Amino acid sequence: MPHNTDRIQTTHVGSLPRTPELLEANNRFQAGEIDLPQLGEALDEGVTEIVRTQREIGIDIVNDGEYGHTTSGAVDYGAWWNYSFHRLGGLTPTDEDRWNDAEKHRSSPGHIVLTSFPDRRDRERFRDAYEDPTAGVLAHRNTVSQPKITGPLTYTGQEAVAGDIRRVKDAMALNGATQGFVAALSPGSCARVKNEYYATDEELVYACAEVMREEYKAIVDAGLTVQIDDPSIAESWDQINPEPTVEDYLDFTRLRVEALNHALRDLPQEQIRFHLCWGSWHGPHTTDLELKYLVDLMLTINAQGYSFEASSPRHGHEWKVWEEHKLPEGKVVYPGMVSHSTNGVEHPELVAQRIEQYASVVGRENVIASTDCGLGGRLHPQIALAKLGSLVEGARIASQRLF
Repeated sequence: MPHNTDRIQTTHVGSLPRTPELLEANNRFQAGEIDLPQLGEALDEGVTEIVRTQREIGIDIVNDGEYGHTTSGAVDYGAWWNYSFHRLGGLTPTDEDRWNDAEKHRSSPGHIVLTSFPDRRDRERFRDAYEDPTAGVLAHRNTVSQPKITGPLTYTGQEAVAGDIRRVKDAMALNGATQGFVAALSPGSCARVKNEYYATDEELVYACAEVMREEYKAIVDAGLTVQIDDPSIAESWDQINPEPTVEDYLDFTRLRVEALNHALRDLPQEQIRFHLCWGSWHGPHTTDLELKYLVDLMLTINAQGYSFEASSPRHGHEWKVWEEHKLPEGKVVYPGMVSHSTNGVEHPELVAQRIEQYASVVGRENVIASTDCGLGGRLHPQIALAKLGSLVEGARIASQRLF
């Protein structure tokens, strides 16, 4: 994970739009009509093409588009999480969809529990907009059922993650890419599955850490960077009703960070990057917790790089947080310079200005220009690729000024 030496490097958060052929193969796999090797045939072609596309656009640090993470359709805000259901033992299928679960869970001082998605505070505040299919908040999302934990968690995804690794490495070699990453679910996000087996929250989170460690280790052992996808660190704030104190929330979140560091033990930091965001659905996000409350805890995570939203309407101003919170020596940041939450394609000059803002507070060598979140499942393919193009052009403009 090199620092910049003569220009601003570019990457993205992970998910990229799937082709119609790959979406069809995903549907058939989840319906049980084809097995993993048959799905793999579609993935082989798709990953080669999406890595080629990234390199043609000019992205430096590429991935497989998260194509190995099964998706429910062209619009899917949860594939980054749902893919794990096919890679874990100890789960029992249900017909429950977390976006429609009506059950409410109430927290109290010193005792935090996550409530259901319809009971989230942003959704309460904008109930009509969330439930209006024409408003665009959750439009065209397919129903996805989530399992529950009914036995000891085990990792069963060895074949799947090996396929992810092989495909991205083969595609990198074909397309001249020298830096690549694969995304993997965090323990804290993994633990948001309904639990009917573990006696305590701590037992559950650490069990998730142990099973997901196997995936992290496979990725770094293959010479790739692992990106830990962990919206739960920031996003869970909105999923606590009523609103807790910041102190209670940080105590709740600290357990998840400690479990993640346990899962990352002995793994090389230079091959680990961490992604924090406030959720990828196109809601108002007025109940997002500000980065200034989370940044110090995030920096205790044993990663070399930190990815976070930096261009969304709720978080574009937060570059100034880094004026008071010094980036540790040897670390880099991956601030989002283009957003997943709007169809407007950011002008390259705006991208360049955003990069320069971050360079002014953390140093030009430590800023790798990225996206706020995954673009796949959130934006039309034409728009997603145009945003990547603007990202690369903005980085070029900023590089001319900074180097």
